[in-house]
Amino acid sequence: MAITTLSDVIVPELFNPYVVNRTMALSALYQSGIVANSPEFDRLASEAAPIHQMPFFEDLTGDSEAVIEGADLTAKKITSSKDVSTTIRRANMWAATDLAAALAGADPTKAIGDLVAGFWARDLQKELIAVLTGVFGTWTDTSGETDVDVTPLSDHILDITGAATAAAKKISASAFIDALQLLGDAQEQLTGVVMDSATKAYLKKQNLIQTERDSTSVEFSTYQDRRVIVDDGIPVSSGTHTAYIFGEGAFAYGNGNPVGFVPTEVDRDAKKGSGVDYLINRKTFILHPRGIKWTNADRAAVETPTRTELASAKNYERVYESKQIRMVCFRFKLD
Repeated sequence: MAITTLSDVIVPELFNPYVVNRTMALSALYQSGIVANSPEFDRLASEAAPIHQMPFFEDLTGDSEAVIEGADLTAKKITSSKDVSTTIRRANMWAATDLAAALAGADPTKAIGDLVAGFWARDLQKELIAVLTGVFGTWTDTSGETDVDVTPLSDHILDITGAATAAAKKISASAFIDALQLLGDAQEQLTGVVMDSATKAYLKKQNLIQTERDSTSVEFSTYQDRRVIVDDGIPVSSGTHTAYIFGEGAFAYGNGNPVGFVPTEVDRDAKKGSGVDYLINRKTFILHPRGIKWTNADRAAVETPTRTELASAKNYERVYESKQIRMVCFRFKLD
């Protein structure tokens, strides 16, 4: 009986777009609207440059003037600023033995594509958590006469773990409302929350988690009308849990295809036993928190930042006005 090999079923021209589209379909972040893909960011991710300048006009501020006959109006400036994103490059390689069950399936191409897409969907959540760790982290600026701690989004963080009583340190409906209030009258744009499974279980025991269905009858959980995404990759330190509350499009996402980029390759090592087939899959993409520019201050390689560097607070600086940034960090205890 003939043996199905990777080269028999993997046609890169068909496999690549399938994996890209399937990854977004499987990603809870993308489906919730927190991460939004756009042709603009696809184009930026396809540029050869690792850093991308994105100028924008500042919002108009101030008050209107009274119209008085014979009096001139005062001209106000429209100011501009600059957001900056960086390209992230990742790759993985699987041996045919890792994909043996998929190769034996009725449709091995689809089965392998689903496995690869599922891997990238999970990996994307890890990248997002790393970026959030940096955006809401703190770094020490030692350039002046005295050291200064810098937290890029300090006014978007509610930490109740220092409260006077144990009860006041715990997550509650009222404390969650306080976290939403950090955005004031812009809080209605916060539509989703990412939390770890222990936090969801704690809220579920109190009957605070609701189950709803979308237009395609797919069930999802909500907390205070915000869609819940569970990710145990969120760090828990000394009993302190973190929930991230988002608005739609808080993160911009772009799939890149720069010149010379080879997203999928099949290789074979004939020297090992009867030979081993390998599937190599690469991604070039942008995952950018809108309104928070990448400073590139903590980076070793030109080609890509590592996940550790994505988690470095030194690499971020806010450029949007506070209420335009659709994300909040909420820290609390469970016991």
